[in-house]
Amino acid sequence: MRICWPWARCIKISSKTVVVELLHSGHKKAAFSCEHESLSRYLHQQARQDVARNVAQCFVLAAEENKVAGYYTLSMASIPAHELPDELRKKLPNYPAYPVVLLGRLARDQNFVGFGIGNLLLIDALARIAQVAESQIAAFAVVVDPIDDRAQRFYARYGFAPLKNTHRMFLPTTTVHKFAAHLNLQPTEIVPPKSAI
Repeated sequence: MRICWPWARCIKISSKTVVVELLHSGHKKAAFSCEHESLSRYLHQQARQDVARNVAQCFVLAAEENKVAGYYTLSMASIPAHELPDELRKKLPNYPAYPVVLLGRLARDQNFVGFGIGNLLLIDALARIAQVAESQIAAFAVVVDPIDDRAQRFYARYGFAPLKNTHRMFLPTTTVHKFAAHLNLQPTEIVPPKSAI
């Protein structure tokens, strides 16, 4: 399998070329296992329901035989103004809350450690968010919910900063736009599901 993004080198895993695509019923989720049982359980039991109810969109990287090598979820949310750093809040309109895109979950199967899949899934998510936030739906920032200290360090490498009085982190969409423009990022093609979820 070769994982190909327009802005990144292809990563050879076996002989098949794949892209990140929307979760559909053909994906084999049962074998997915990451370091955190809650992230595995979400994909096994909850993800398709959330997609069907428009609670979240779930994007997956499918390996051979449609096994899920990794996934992430996106949904709209808001953050209270008081959670923003004071110096940033002073530059914004005086609203009680601001719209954001929530990158709620991002996980990689343990069988695919060492291929950079987590990094590539995050870059794909940021490219997708940049495209939508630029011309379709306003969002002040991307917010993530790191599951542990290791995840916090992972997001910090991409410029995510802590929100006040919470473990969540954020990255302004202005920064995402600059990042996407500098690297000429485009999200991978969304492959329509062949069968209903």
